[in-house]
Amino acid sequence: MPTNLQIDDKLLVKAQRVGQFKTKKDTVNQALADFIRRHEQAAITNLFGTVDFTPGFDHKKLRQKR
Repeated sequence: MPTNLQIDDKLLVKAQRVGQFKTKKDTVNQALADFIRRHEQAAITNLFGTVDFTPGFDHKKLRQKR
């Protein structure tokens, strides 16, 4: 999907150099993928403390039944 964006040239050139990308398109696509991954991982922290812990649970015993 063609999109026209006004991107800071200095930032784009630096990101392309640091990431060792051959094209601006590859640089922007990787930046977007990293942005999404980081935010999805941050959302996982909301799950901390929501899982019930069962002290007597033996995961090794469960594996033996297979």
